[in-house]
This record gives sequence, C-alpha cells and structure tokens, in this order.
Amino acid sequence: MKLNLKSNTTVINLYDFDAEDIGDVLLKIEKSFDINLTDDDLKGVKTFGSLCDLVVNKVKQHHSDSCTTQQAFYKLRNVINSKNPVDKCLLKPQTKLSEIFPRDNRIEVVADIEAEMGFHMNLLQPKQWIIWAFGLLLLASVAITFYTETAGYISGGIAIFGLVLAGKFGKELKVKTLGDLSEKIAREHYLKCRRDASTVNRAEVNQKIKELFADYLDVEPSALTKEARFA
Repeated sequence: MKLNLKSNTTVINLYDFDAEDIGDVLLKIEKSFDINLTDDDLKGVKTFGSLCDLVVNKVKQHHSDSCTTQQAFYKLRNVINSKNPVDKCLLKPQTKLSEIFPRDNRIEVVADIEAEMGFHMNLLQPKQWIIWAFGLLLLASVAITFYTETAGYISGGIAIFGLVLAGKFGKELKVKTLGDLSEKIAREHYLKCRRDASTVNRAEVNQKIKELFADYLDVEPSALTKEARFA
C-alpha cells in the first residue's frame, strides 16, 4: 500500500520509506491486535483516523465471532498479564498452570486473579488423601453416633471442619493447563466469559497504532492526527 501522509502542519512522504518497512508496520498492527488486514480493507483507508477505525472494527468482528472458550482464554490471559506482565505469546492454551501459579503463593495469586475477573474459578482443591481421610471420618461419625452420640457429634464436627479448612487452604490444581482452565470457566461462567465487542477501547487502539508508526518509522507523533491523509 503506497501511503502519502499529510497533516495540516506537516507533510510526511511515506514513499521515502522502504516498502518493506511500511509492510512491517502493518504486520505489527496485525500481530498486536490479532487481526488480518487485507488489500481490499486497505483500499478504503484515506486518513489515519480511517485506519484506526478499520482496526477497531476488525477487533470487534474478530472477537465477537469467536467461541466462548476462546474469549475466556483471552480474558484470562489478559488478567494474568496485567498482574505479571509477560509476552502474551508465551501464554498459550498448553501453558502449564503450575508455571503461572507457583505453589508457594498459589492461593493468593488465584484469589487476586478471581477478584479481577469477577468470579470464582473453583480451581484449587486439597490433596485427595486429605479429602478421603475426613470423608471417612465423617462416615465413621455416623456409625459412632449409634453408640455414643457425643463422640459421634464431635468426630462429625471435626470431619466437617477439616473438610472446610482443607477446601479453603488446598493448593492442588483441578486442571493442568491454561486451555483446560479456559474450558472450565467457559462452562461454569458462560455469560461472564462472553466479551462485549462494543467495549473495545477506541482511544487506546488509536494510541497504540500511533505508537507503532511513530516508533518504527520515526514519524513525528503530532503529524498522526485523525485528519492526516493517506494519498
């Protein structure tokens, strides 16, 4: 795409830039927003503002048509990234949750993620032998009650209290990968996982595109106004 960018105060002739550099900026935009810009799409781009509008519409269309599990994955990935910034490319469906949620502070990290997402993921559980032990004690307490009510009630109370504590402080993961967790929360929190495409932050998209042009091509940001034209 040949671009001749003009603003009211500055004229930037992008013909002076290598065509591959221009293509690289567009590729960076595609990668950043997880979209695909076709030649037909770009034919209608006349201003910097129209390019930003194109990207916003592409983002809306891409994510509104995606399945709930996919949207759950994106939501989960974004929240994890906001708490511990890493390259999003490193967070894949096959990424192990044990790498994301270290055991030593797993309860706190999971609680923090849940608070940000607005629902409980029901991800953690105690070790199975602990559940079995208190479960058997609870069953035994029923039998003990027939012989000694007091002892039966006490043992039953201990079993219930132990199960509650085990559930609260359990650190075992119910699923193993980020993809598995996305499927789990998509099943259990379907409506909350559906992302409203209309909530795309237009101002943020515009700013990110401006930064890509300015940083990669060393274009003066003040020239990248909404009315700046592509000839």
